[in-house]
Amino acid sequence: MGFLLFAATFITLYSALHLYAFLKARKALALAGGSGALVVAFMLVMIFSPVIVRVLEDLGFEKTGRIMAYIGYTWMGVLFLFICASFFLDGVGLIVHLAGVVTGKPLSILAFWGKSAFWTALAAAALAGIYGSYEAWQIRTEHVTVRTAKLSGEEAPIRIVQISDVHLGLIVRQARLERILQKVKEAAPDVFVSTGDLVDGQGDNLSKSAEMLREINPKLGKFAVMGNHEFYAGIRVSLDLTERAGFTVLRGEGMTVSGLFNIAGVDDPAGRGFDVVKEGPEKCILSGLPDDKFTVLLKHRPVADEKALGLFDLQLSGHAHKGQIFPFTLVVRLFFPMISGLYELPSGSLLYVSRGSGTWGPPMRFLSPPEVTVIDIVPDKAFQAGSTKE
Repeated sequence: MGFLLFAATFITLYSALHLYAFLKARKALALAGGSGALVVAFMLVMIFSPVIVRVLEDLGFEKTGRIMAYIGYTWMGVLFLFICASFFLDGVGLIVHLAGVVTGKPLSILAFWGKSAFWTALAAAALAGIYGSYEAWQIRTEHVTVRTAKLSGEEAPIRIVQISDVHLGLIVRQARLERILQKVKEAAPDVFVSTGDLVDGQGDNLSKSAEMLREINPKLGKFAVMGNHEFYAGIRVSLDLTERAGFTVLRGEGMTVSGLFNIAGVDDPAGRGFDVVKEGPEKCILSGLPDDKFTVLLKHRPVADEKALGLFDLQLSGHAHKGQIFPFTLVVRLFFPMISGLYELPSGSLLYVSRGSGTWGPPMRFLSPPEVTVIDIVPDKAFQAGSTKE
């Protein structure tokens, strides 16, 4: 039910964006008759392209589905950028008009209207889209250091490497995964974790990806949790791929690893809509772990449970993508104020939010580069935290 509501809301809003873009194009280009009908037909196909992609894949036309996915989702990104640029130019035009009314001076020469506004917005969207496609491949390594009294001075630092929101599917394939895993290998992790959405809504034919992930075998283990897209893809398919990749999947459970630290994980709430979520109060899960050990909580969404504060030392999350395409970042912040980076929580707990390692939907990231996160847990008598990046 939740997924159907999401789909209906998405189609409605996406249709509204297309209507706005069509009205802009019709006014600027004087579309009529056949040309107008062609534009309408194209936009209708683009509106329903996510559905078309899924149907094509279900019917076994994977190559055609992948081509359609690239076209449809690239268009989605460019359309969003065009709408944002158009809104900005409309706002500038309105301000210039009002200033002219107030001052009694004609200032319209400073505003963009009609054809000039349309082509300016389209050019800006195209340029931002090209850069965003490039940025999506520029995976950064983010470094975070957490000092804790829960590791003795004799114990070596523990290095955790986090990936999140890879979205393996029709668009994010082996080439992108190879670049991500190269960063992971360079970091030489003691622990390797995935904080959800490893698998996208299209989760078929990913055996090669599972093999690539399986090649990484850190000495203290690999752990993963289920994100919302694992449930959209089908929990059985997602669990099978994640486990074949060598991860221990934590679903409302925790454990102590090699007597050094605790690790726990919870399912994403999206599983409730499929009646397959394994839920339990985080407080209960964490309370059952030794409180003298450093505790890591894997949780897809960057939301801290107030009742669990103080029971974990570090929560690792993702989900928000830092908006993926600016200025969508501003919208995402309304729902997830802790959108990217390291945050101090009450009761001494910390939360780190990854920007994500892949892309969802549009194969682009604009002012939100993908990341692989390296977290060093360092013995120290005084609890401190800091972060750097390279």
